[in-house]
Amino acid sequence: MRILYKDITQNEKIRIYIEKADQSLLAMGYTEHSFAHVRKVAETAGEILRIQGFDEREIELACIAGYLHDIGNVVNRVDHAQSGAVMAFRILDQMNGDPGEIATIVTAIGNHDEATAFPVNPVAAALILADKTDVRCTRVRNQDGATFDIHDRVNFSVKDSHLQVERDQYIELQLAIDTQVCAVMDYFEIFLGRMILCRKAAEKLGLQFRLTINGQRMM
Repeated sequence: MRILYKDITQNEKIRIYIEKADQSLLAMGYTEHSFAHVRKVAETAGEILRIQGFDEREIELACIAGYLHDIGNVVNRVDHAQSGAVMAFRILDQMNGDPGEIATIVTAIGNHDEATAFPVNPVAAALILADKTDVRCTRVRNQDGATFDIHDRVNFSVKDSHLQVERDQYIELQLAIDTQVCAVMDYFEIFLGRMILCRKAAEKLGLQFRLTINGQRMM
């Protein structure tokens, strides 16, 4: 059976898992990982593959992987990629998904977190790029600026974020940062590992990864 992205977004169990996972992260002080994030990741991952000329089914699988990628946070933040992959397998298997397609999706989910991530296939590469480039002020939920940690400051400082993809050439994250809130070096302090991972993911898709902050090319 071919599972569609809309089947995933309309699934009540998945909705609850995403909601509960984000509640746990909120309690621990993390930035937003709820529906705004997973929808953005899903749509961006699909669009990256679409621009690169992948077929519609692989694009659909990237969207599904993007939407499901953080459900493992309902178990624990630690090893959430692996927990999420197991959960996604069970859900998709119960929906009678095609084993090969399920394998592609769970492999992508299991390889998206920085500690263990690797762009093992195009869907995983697109997921990594979509997830790690979702940097925006609206993800900050702490309303007290005086108590911001570095993650809050970095995300809150981003006044504009755009991911530009040029087929067979490059993928570029373009950020406008308020340096009164966060210095550019603060961004690199917590996100350098993610940007290096994005470079590897881009290479998997035959692209060069670029990072531009306030009009200046950084990578």
